[in-house]
Amino acid sequence: MSDAALKTLSDLATEAHTRIQSGDSGINPVIGLRRGPRDGDFPADVITMDCLASGKRIVLILHDQHPGQMIYQFAMIDGDSQGGFQQMPFDQVSAGILHDWMLDYFSVST
Repeated sequence: MSDAALKTLSDLATEAHTRIQSGDSGINPVIGLRRGPRDGDFPADVITMDCLASGKRIVLILHDQHPGQMIYQFAMIDGDSQGGFQQMPFDQVSAGILHDWMLDYFSVST
């Protein structure tokens, strides 16, 4: 994906993070941009949204071989997956969706 798409996704994640922090959910997610996969010859950029309190992670992937799509997964920080990877059209991704995912997934205890 392009640097513009990565910037857009990063901006959406930042906006969703700001909404979570300004609410009263008690969730304090940590957002990370991981360019390591690309540096290791994997043609993708990754943004992680972590909740340290619950040990949960949402992984967002922009893969060069899937232009126009965002690949995502709900997982655990320790690497265990809560399901397979899913895809959604990139133009449907919004700060509201990312906010809702964080609020719903990070709030649920497992």
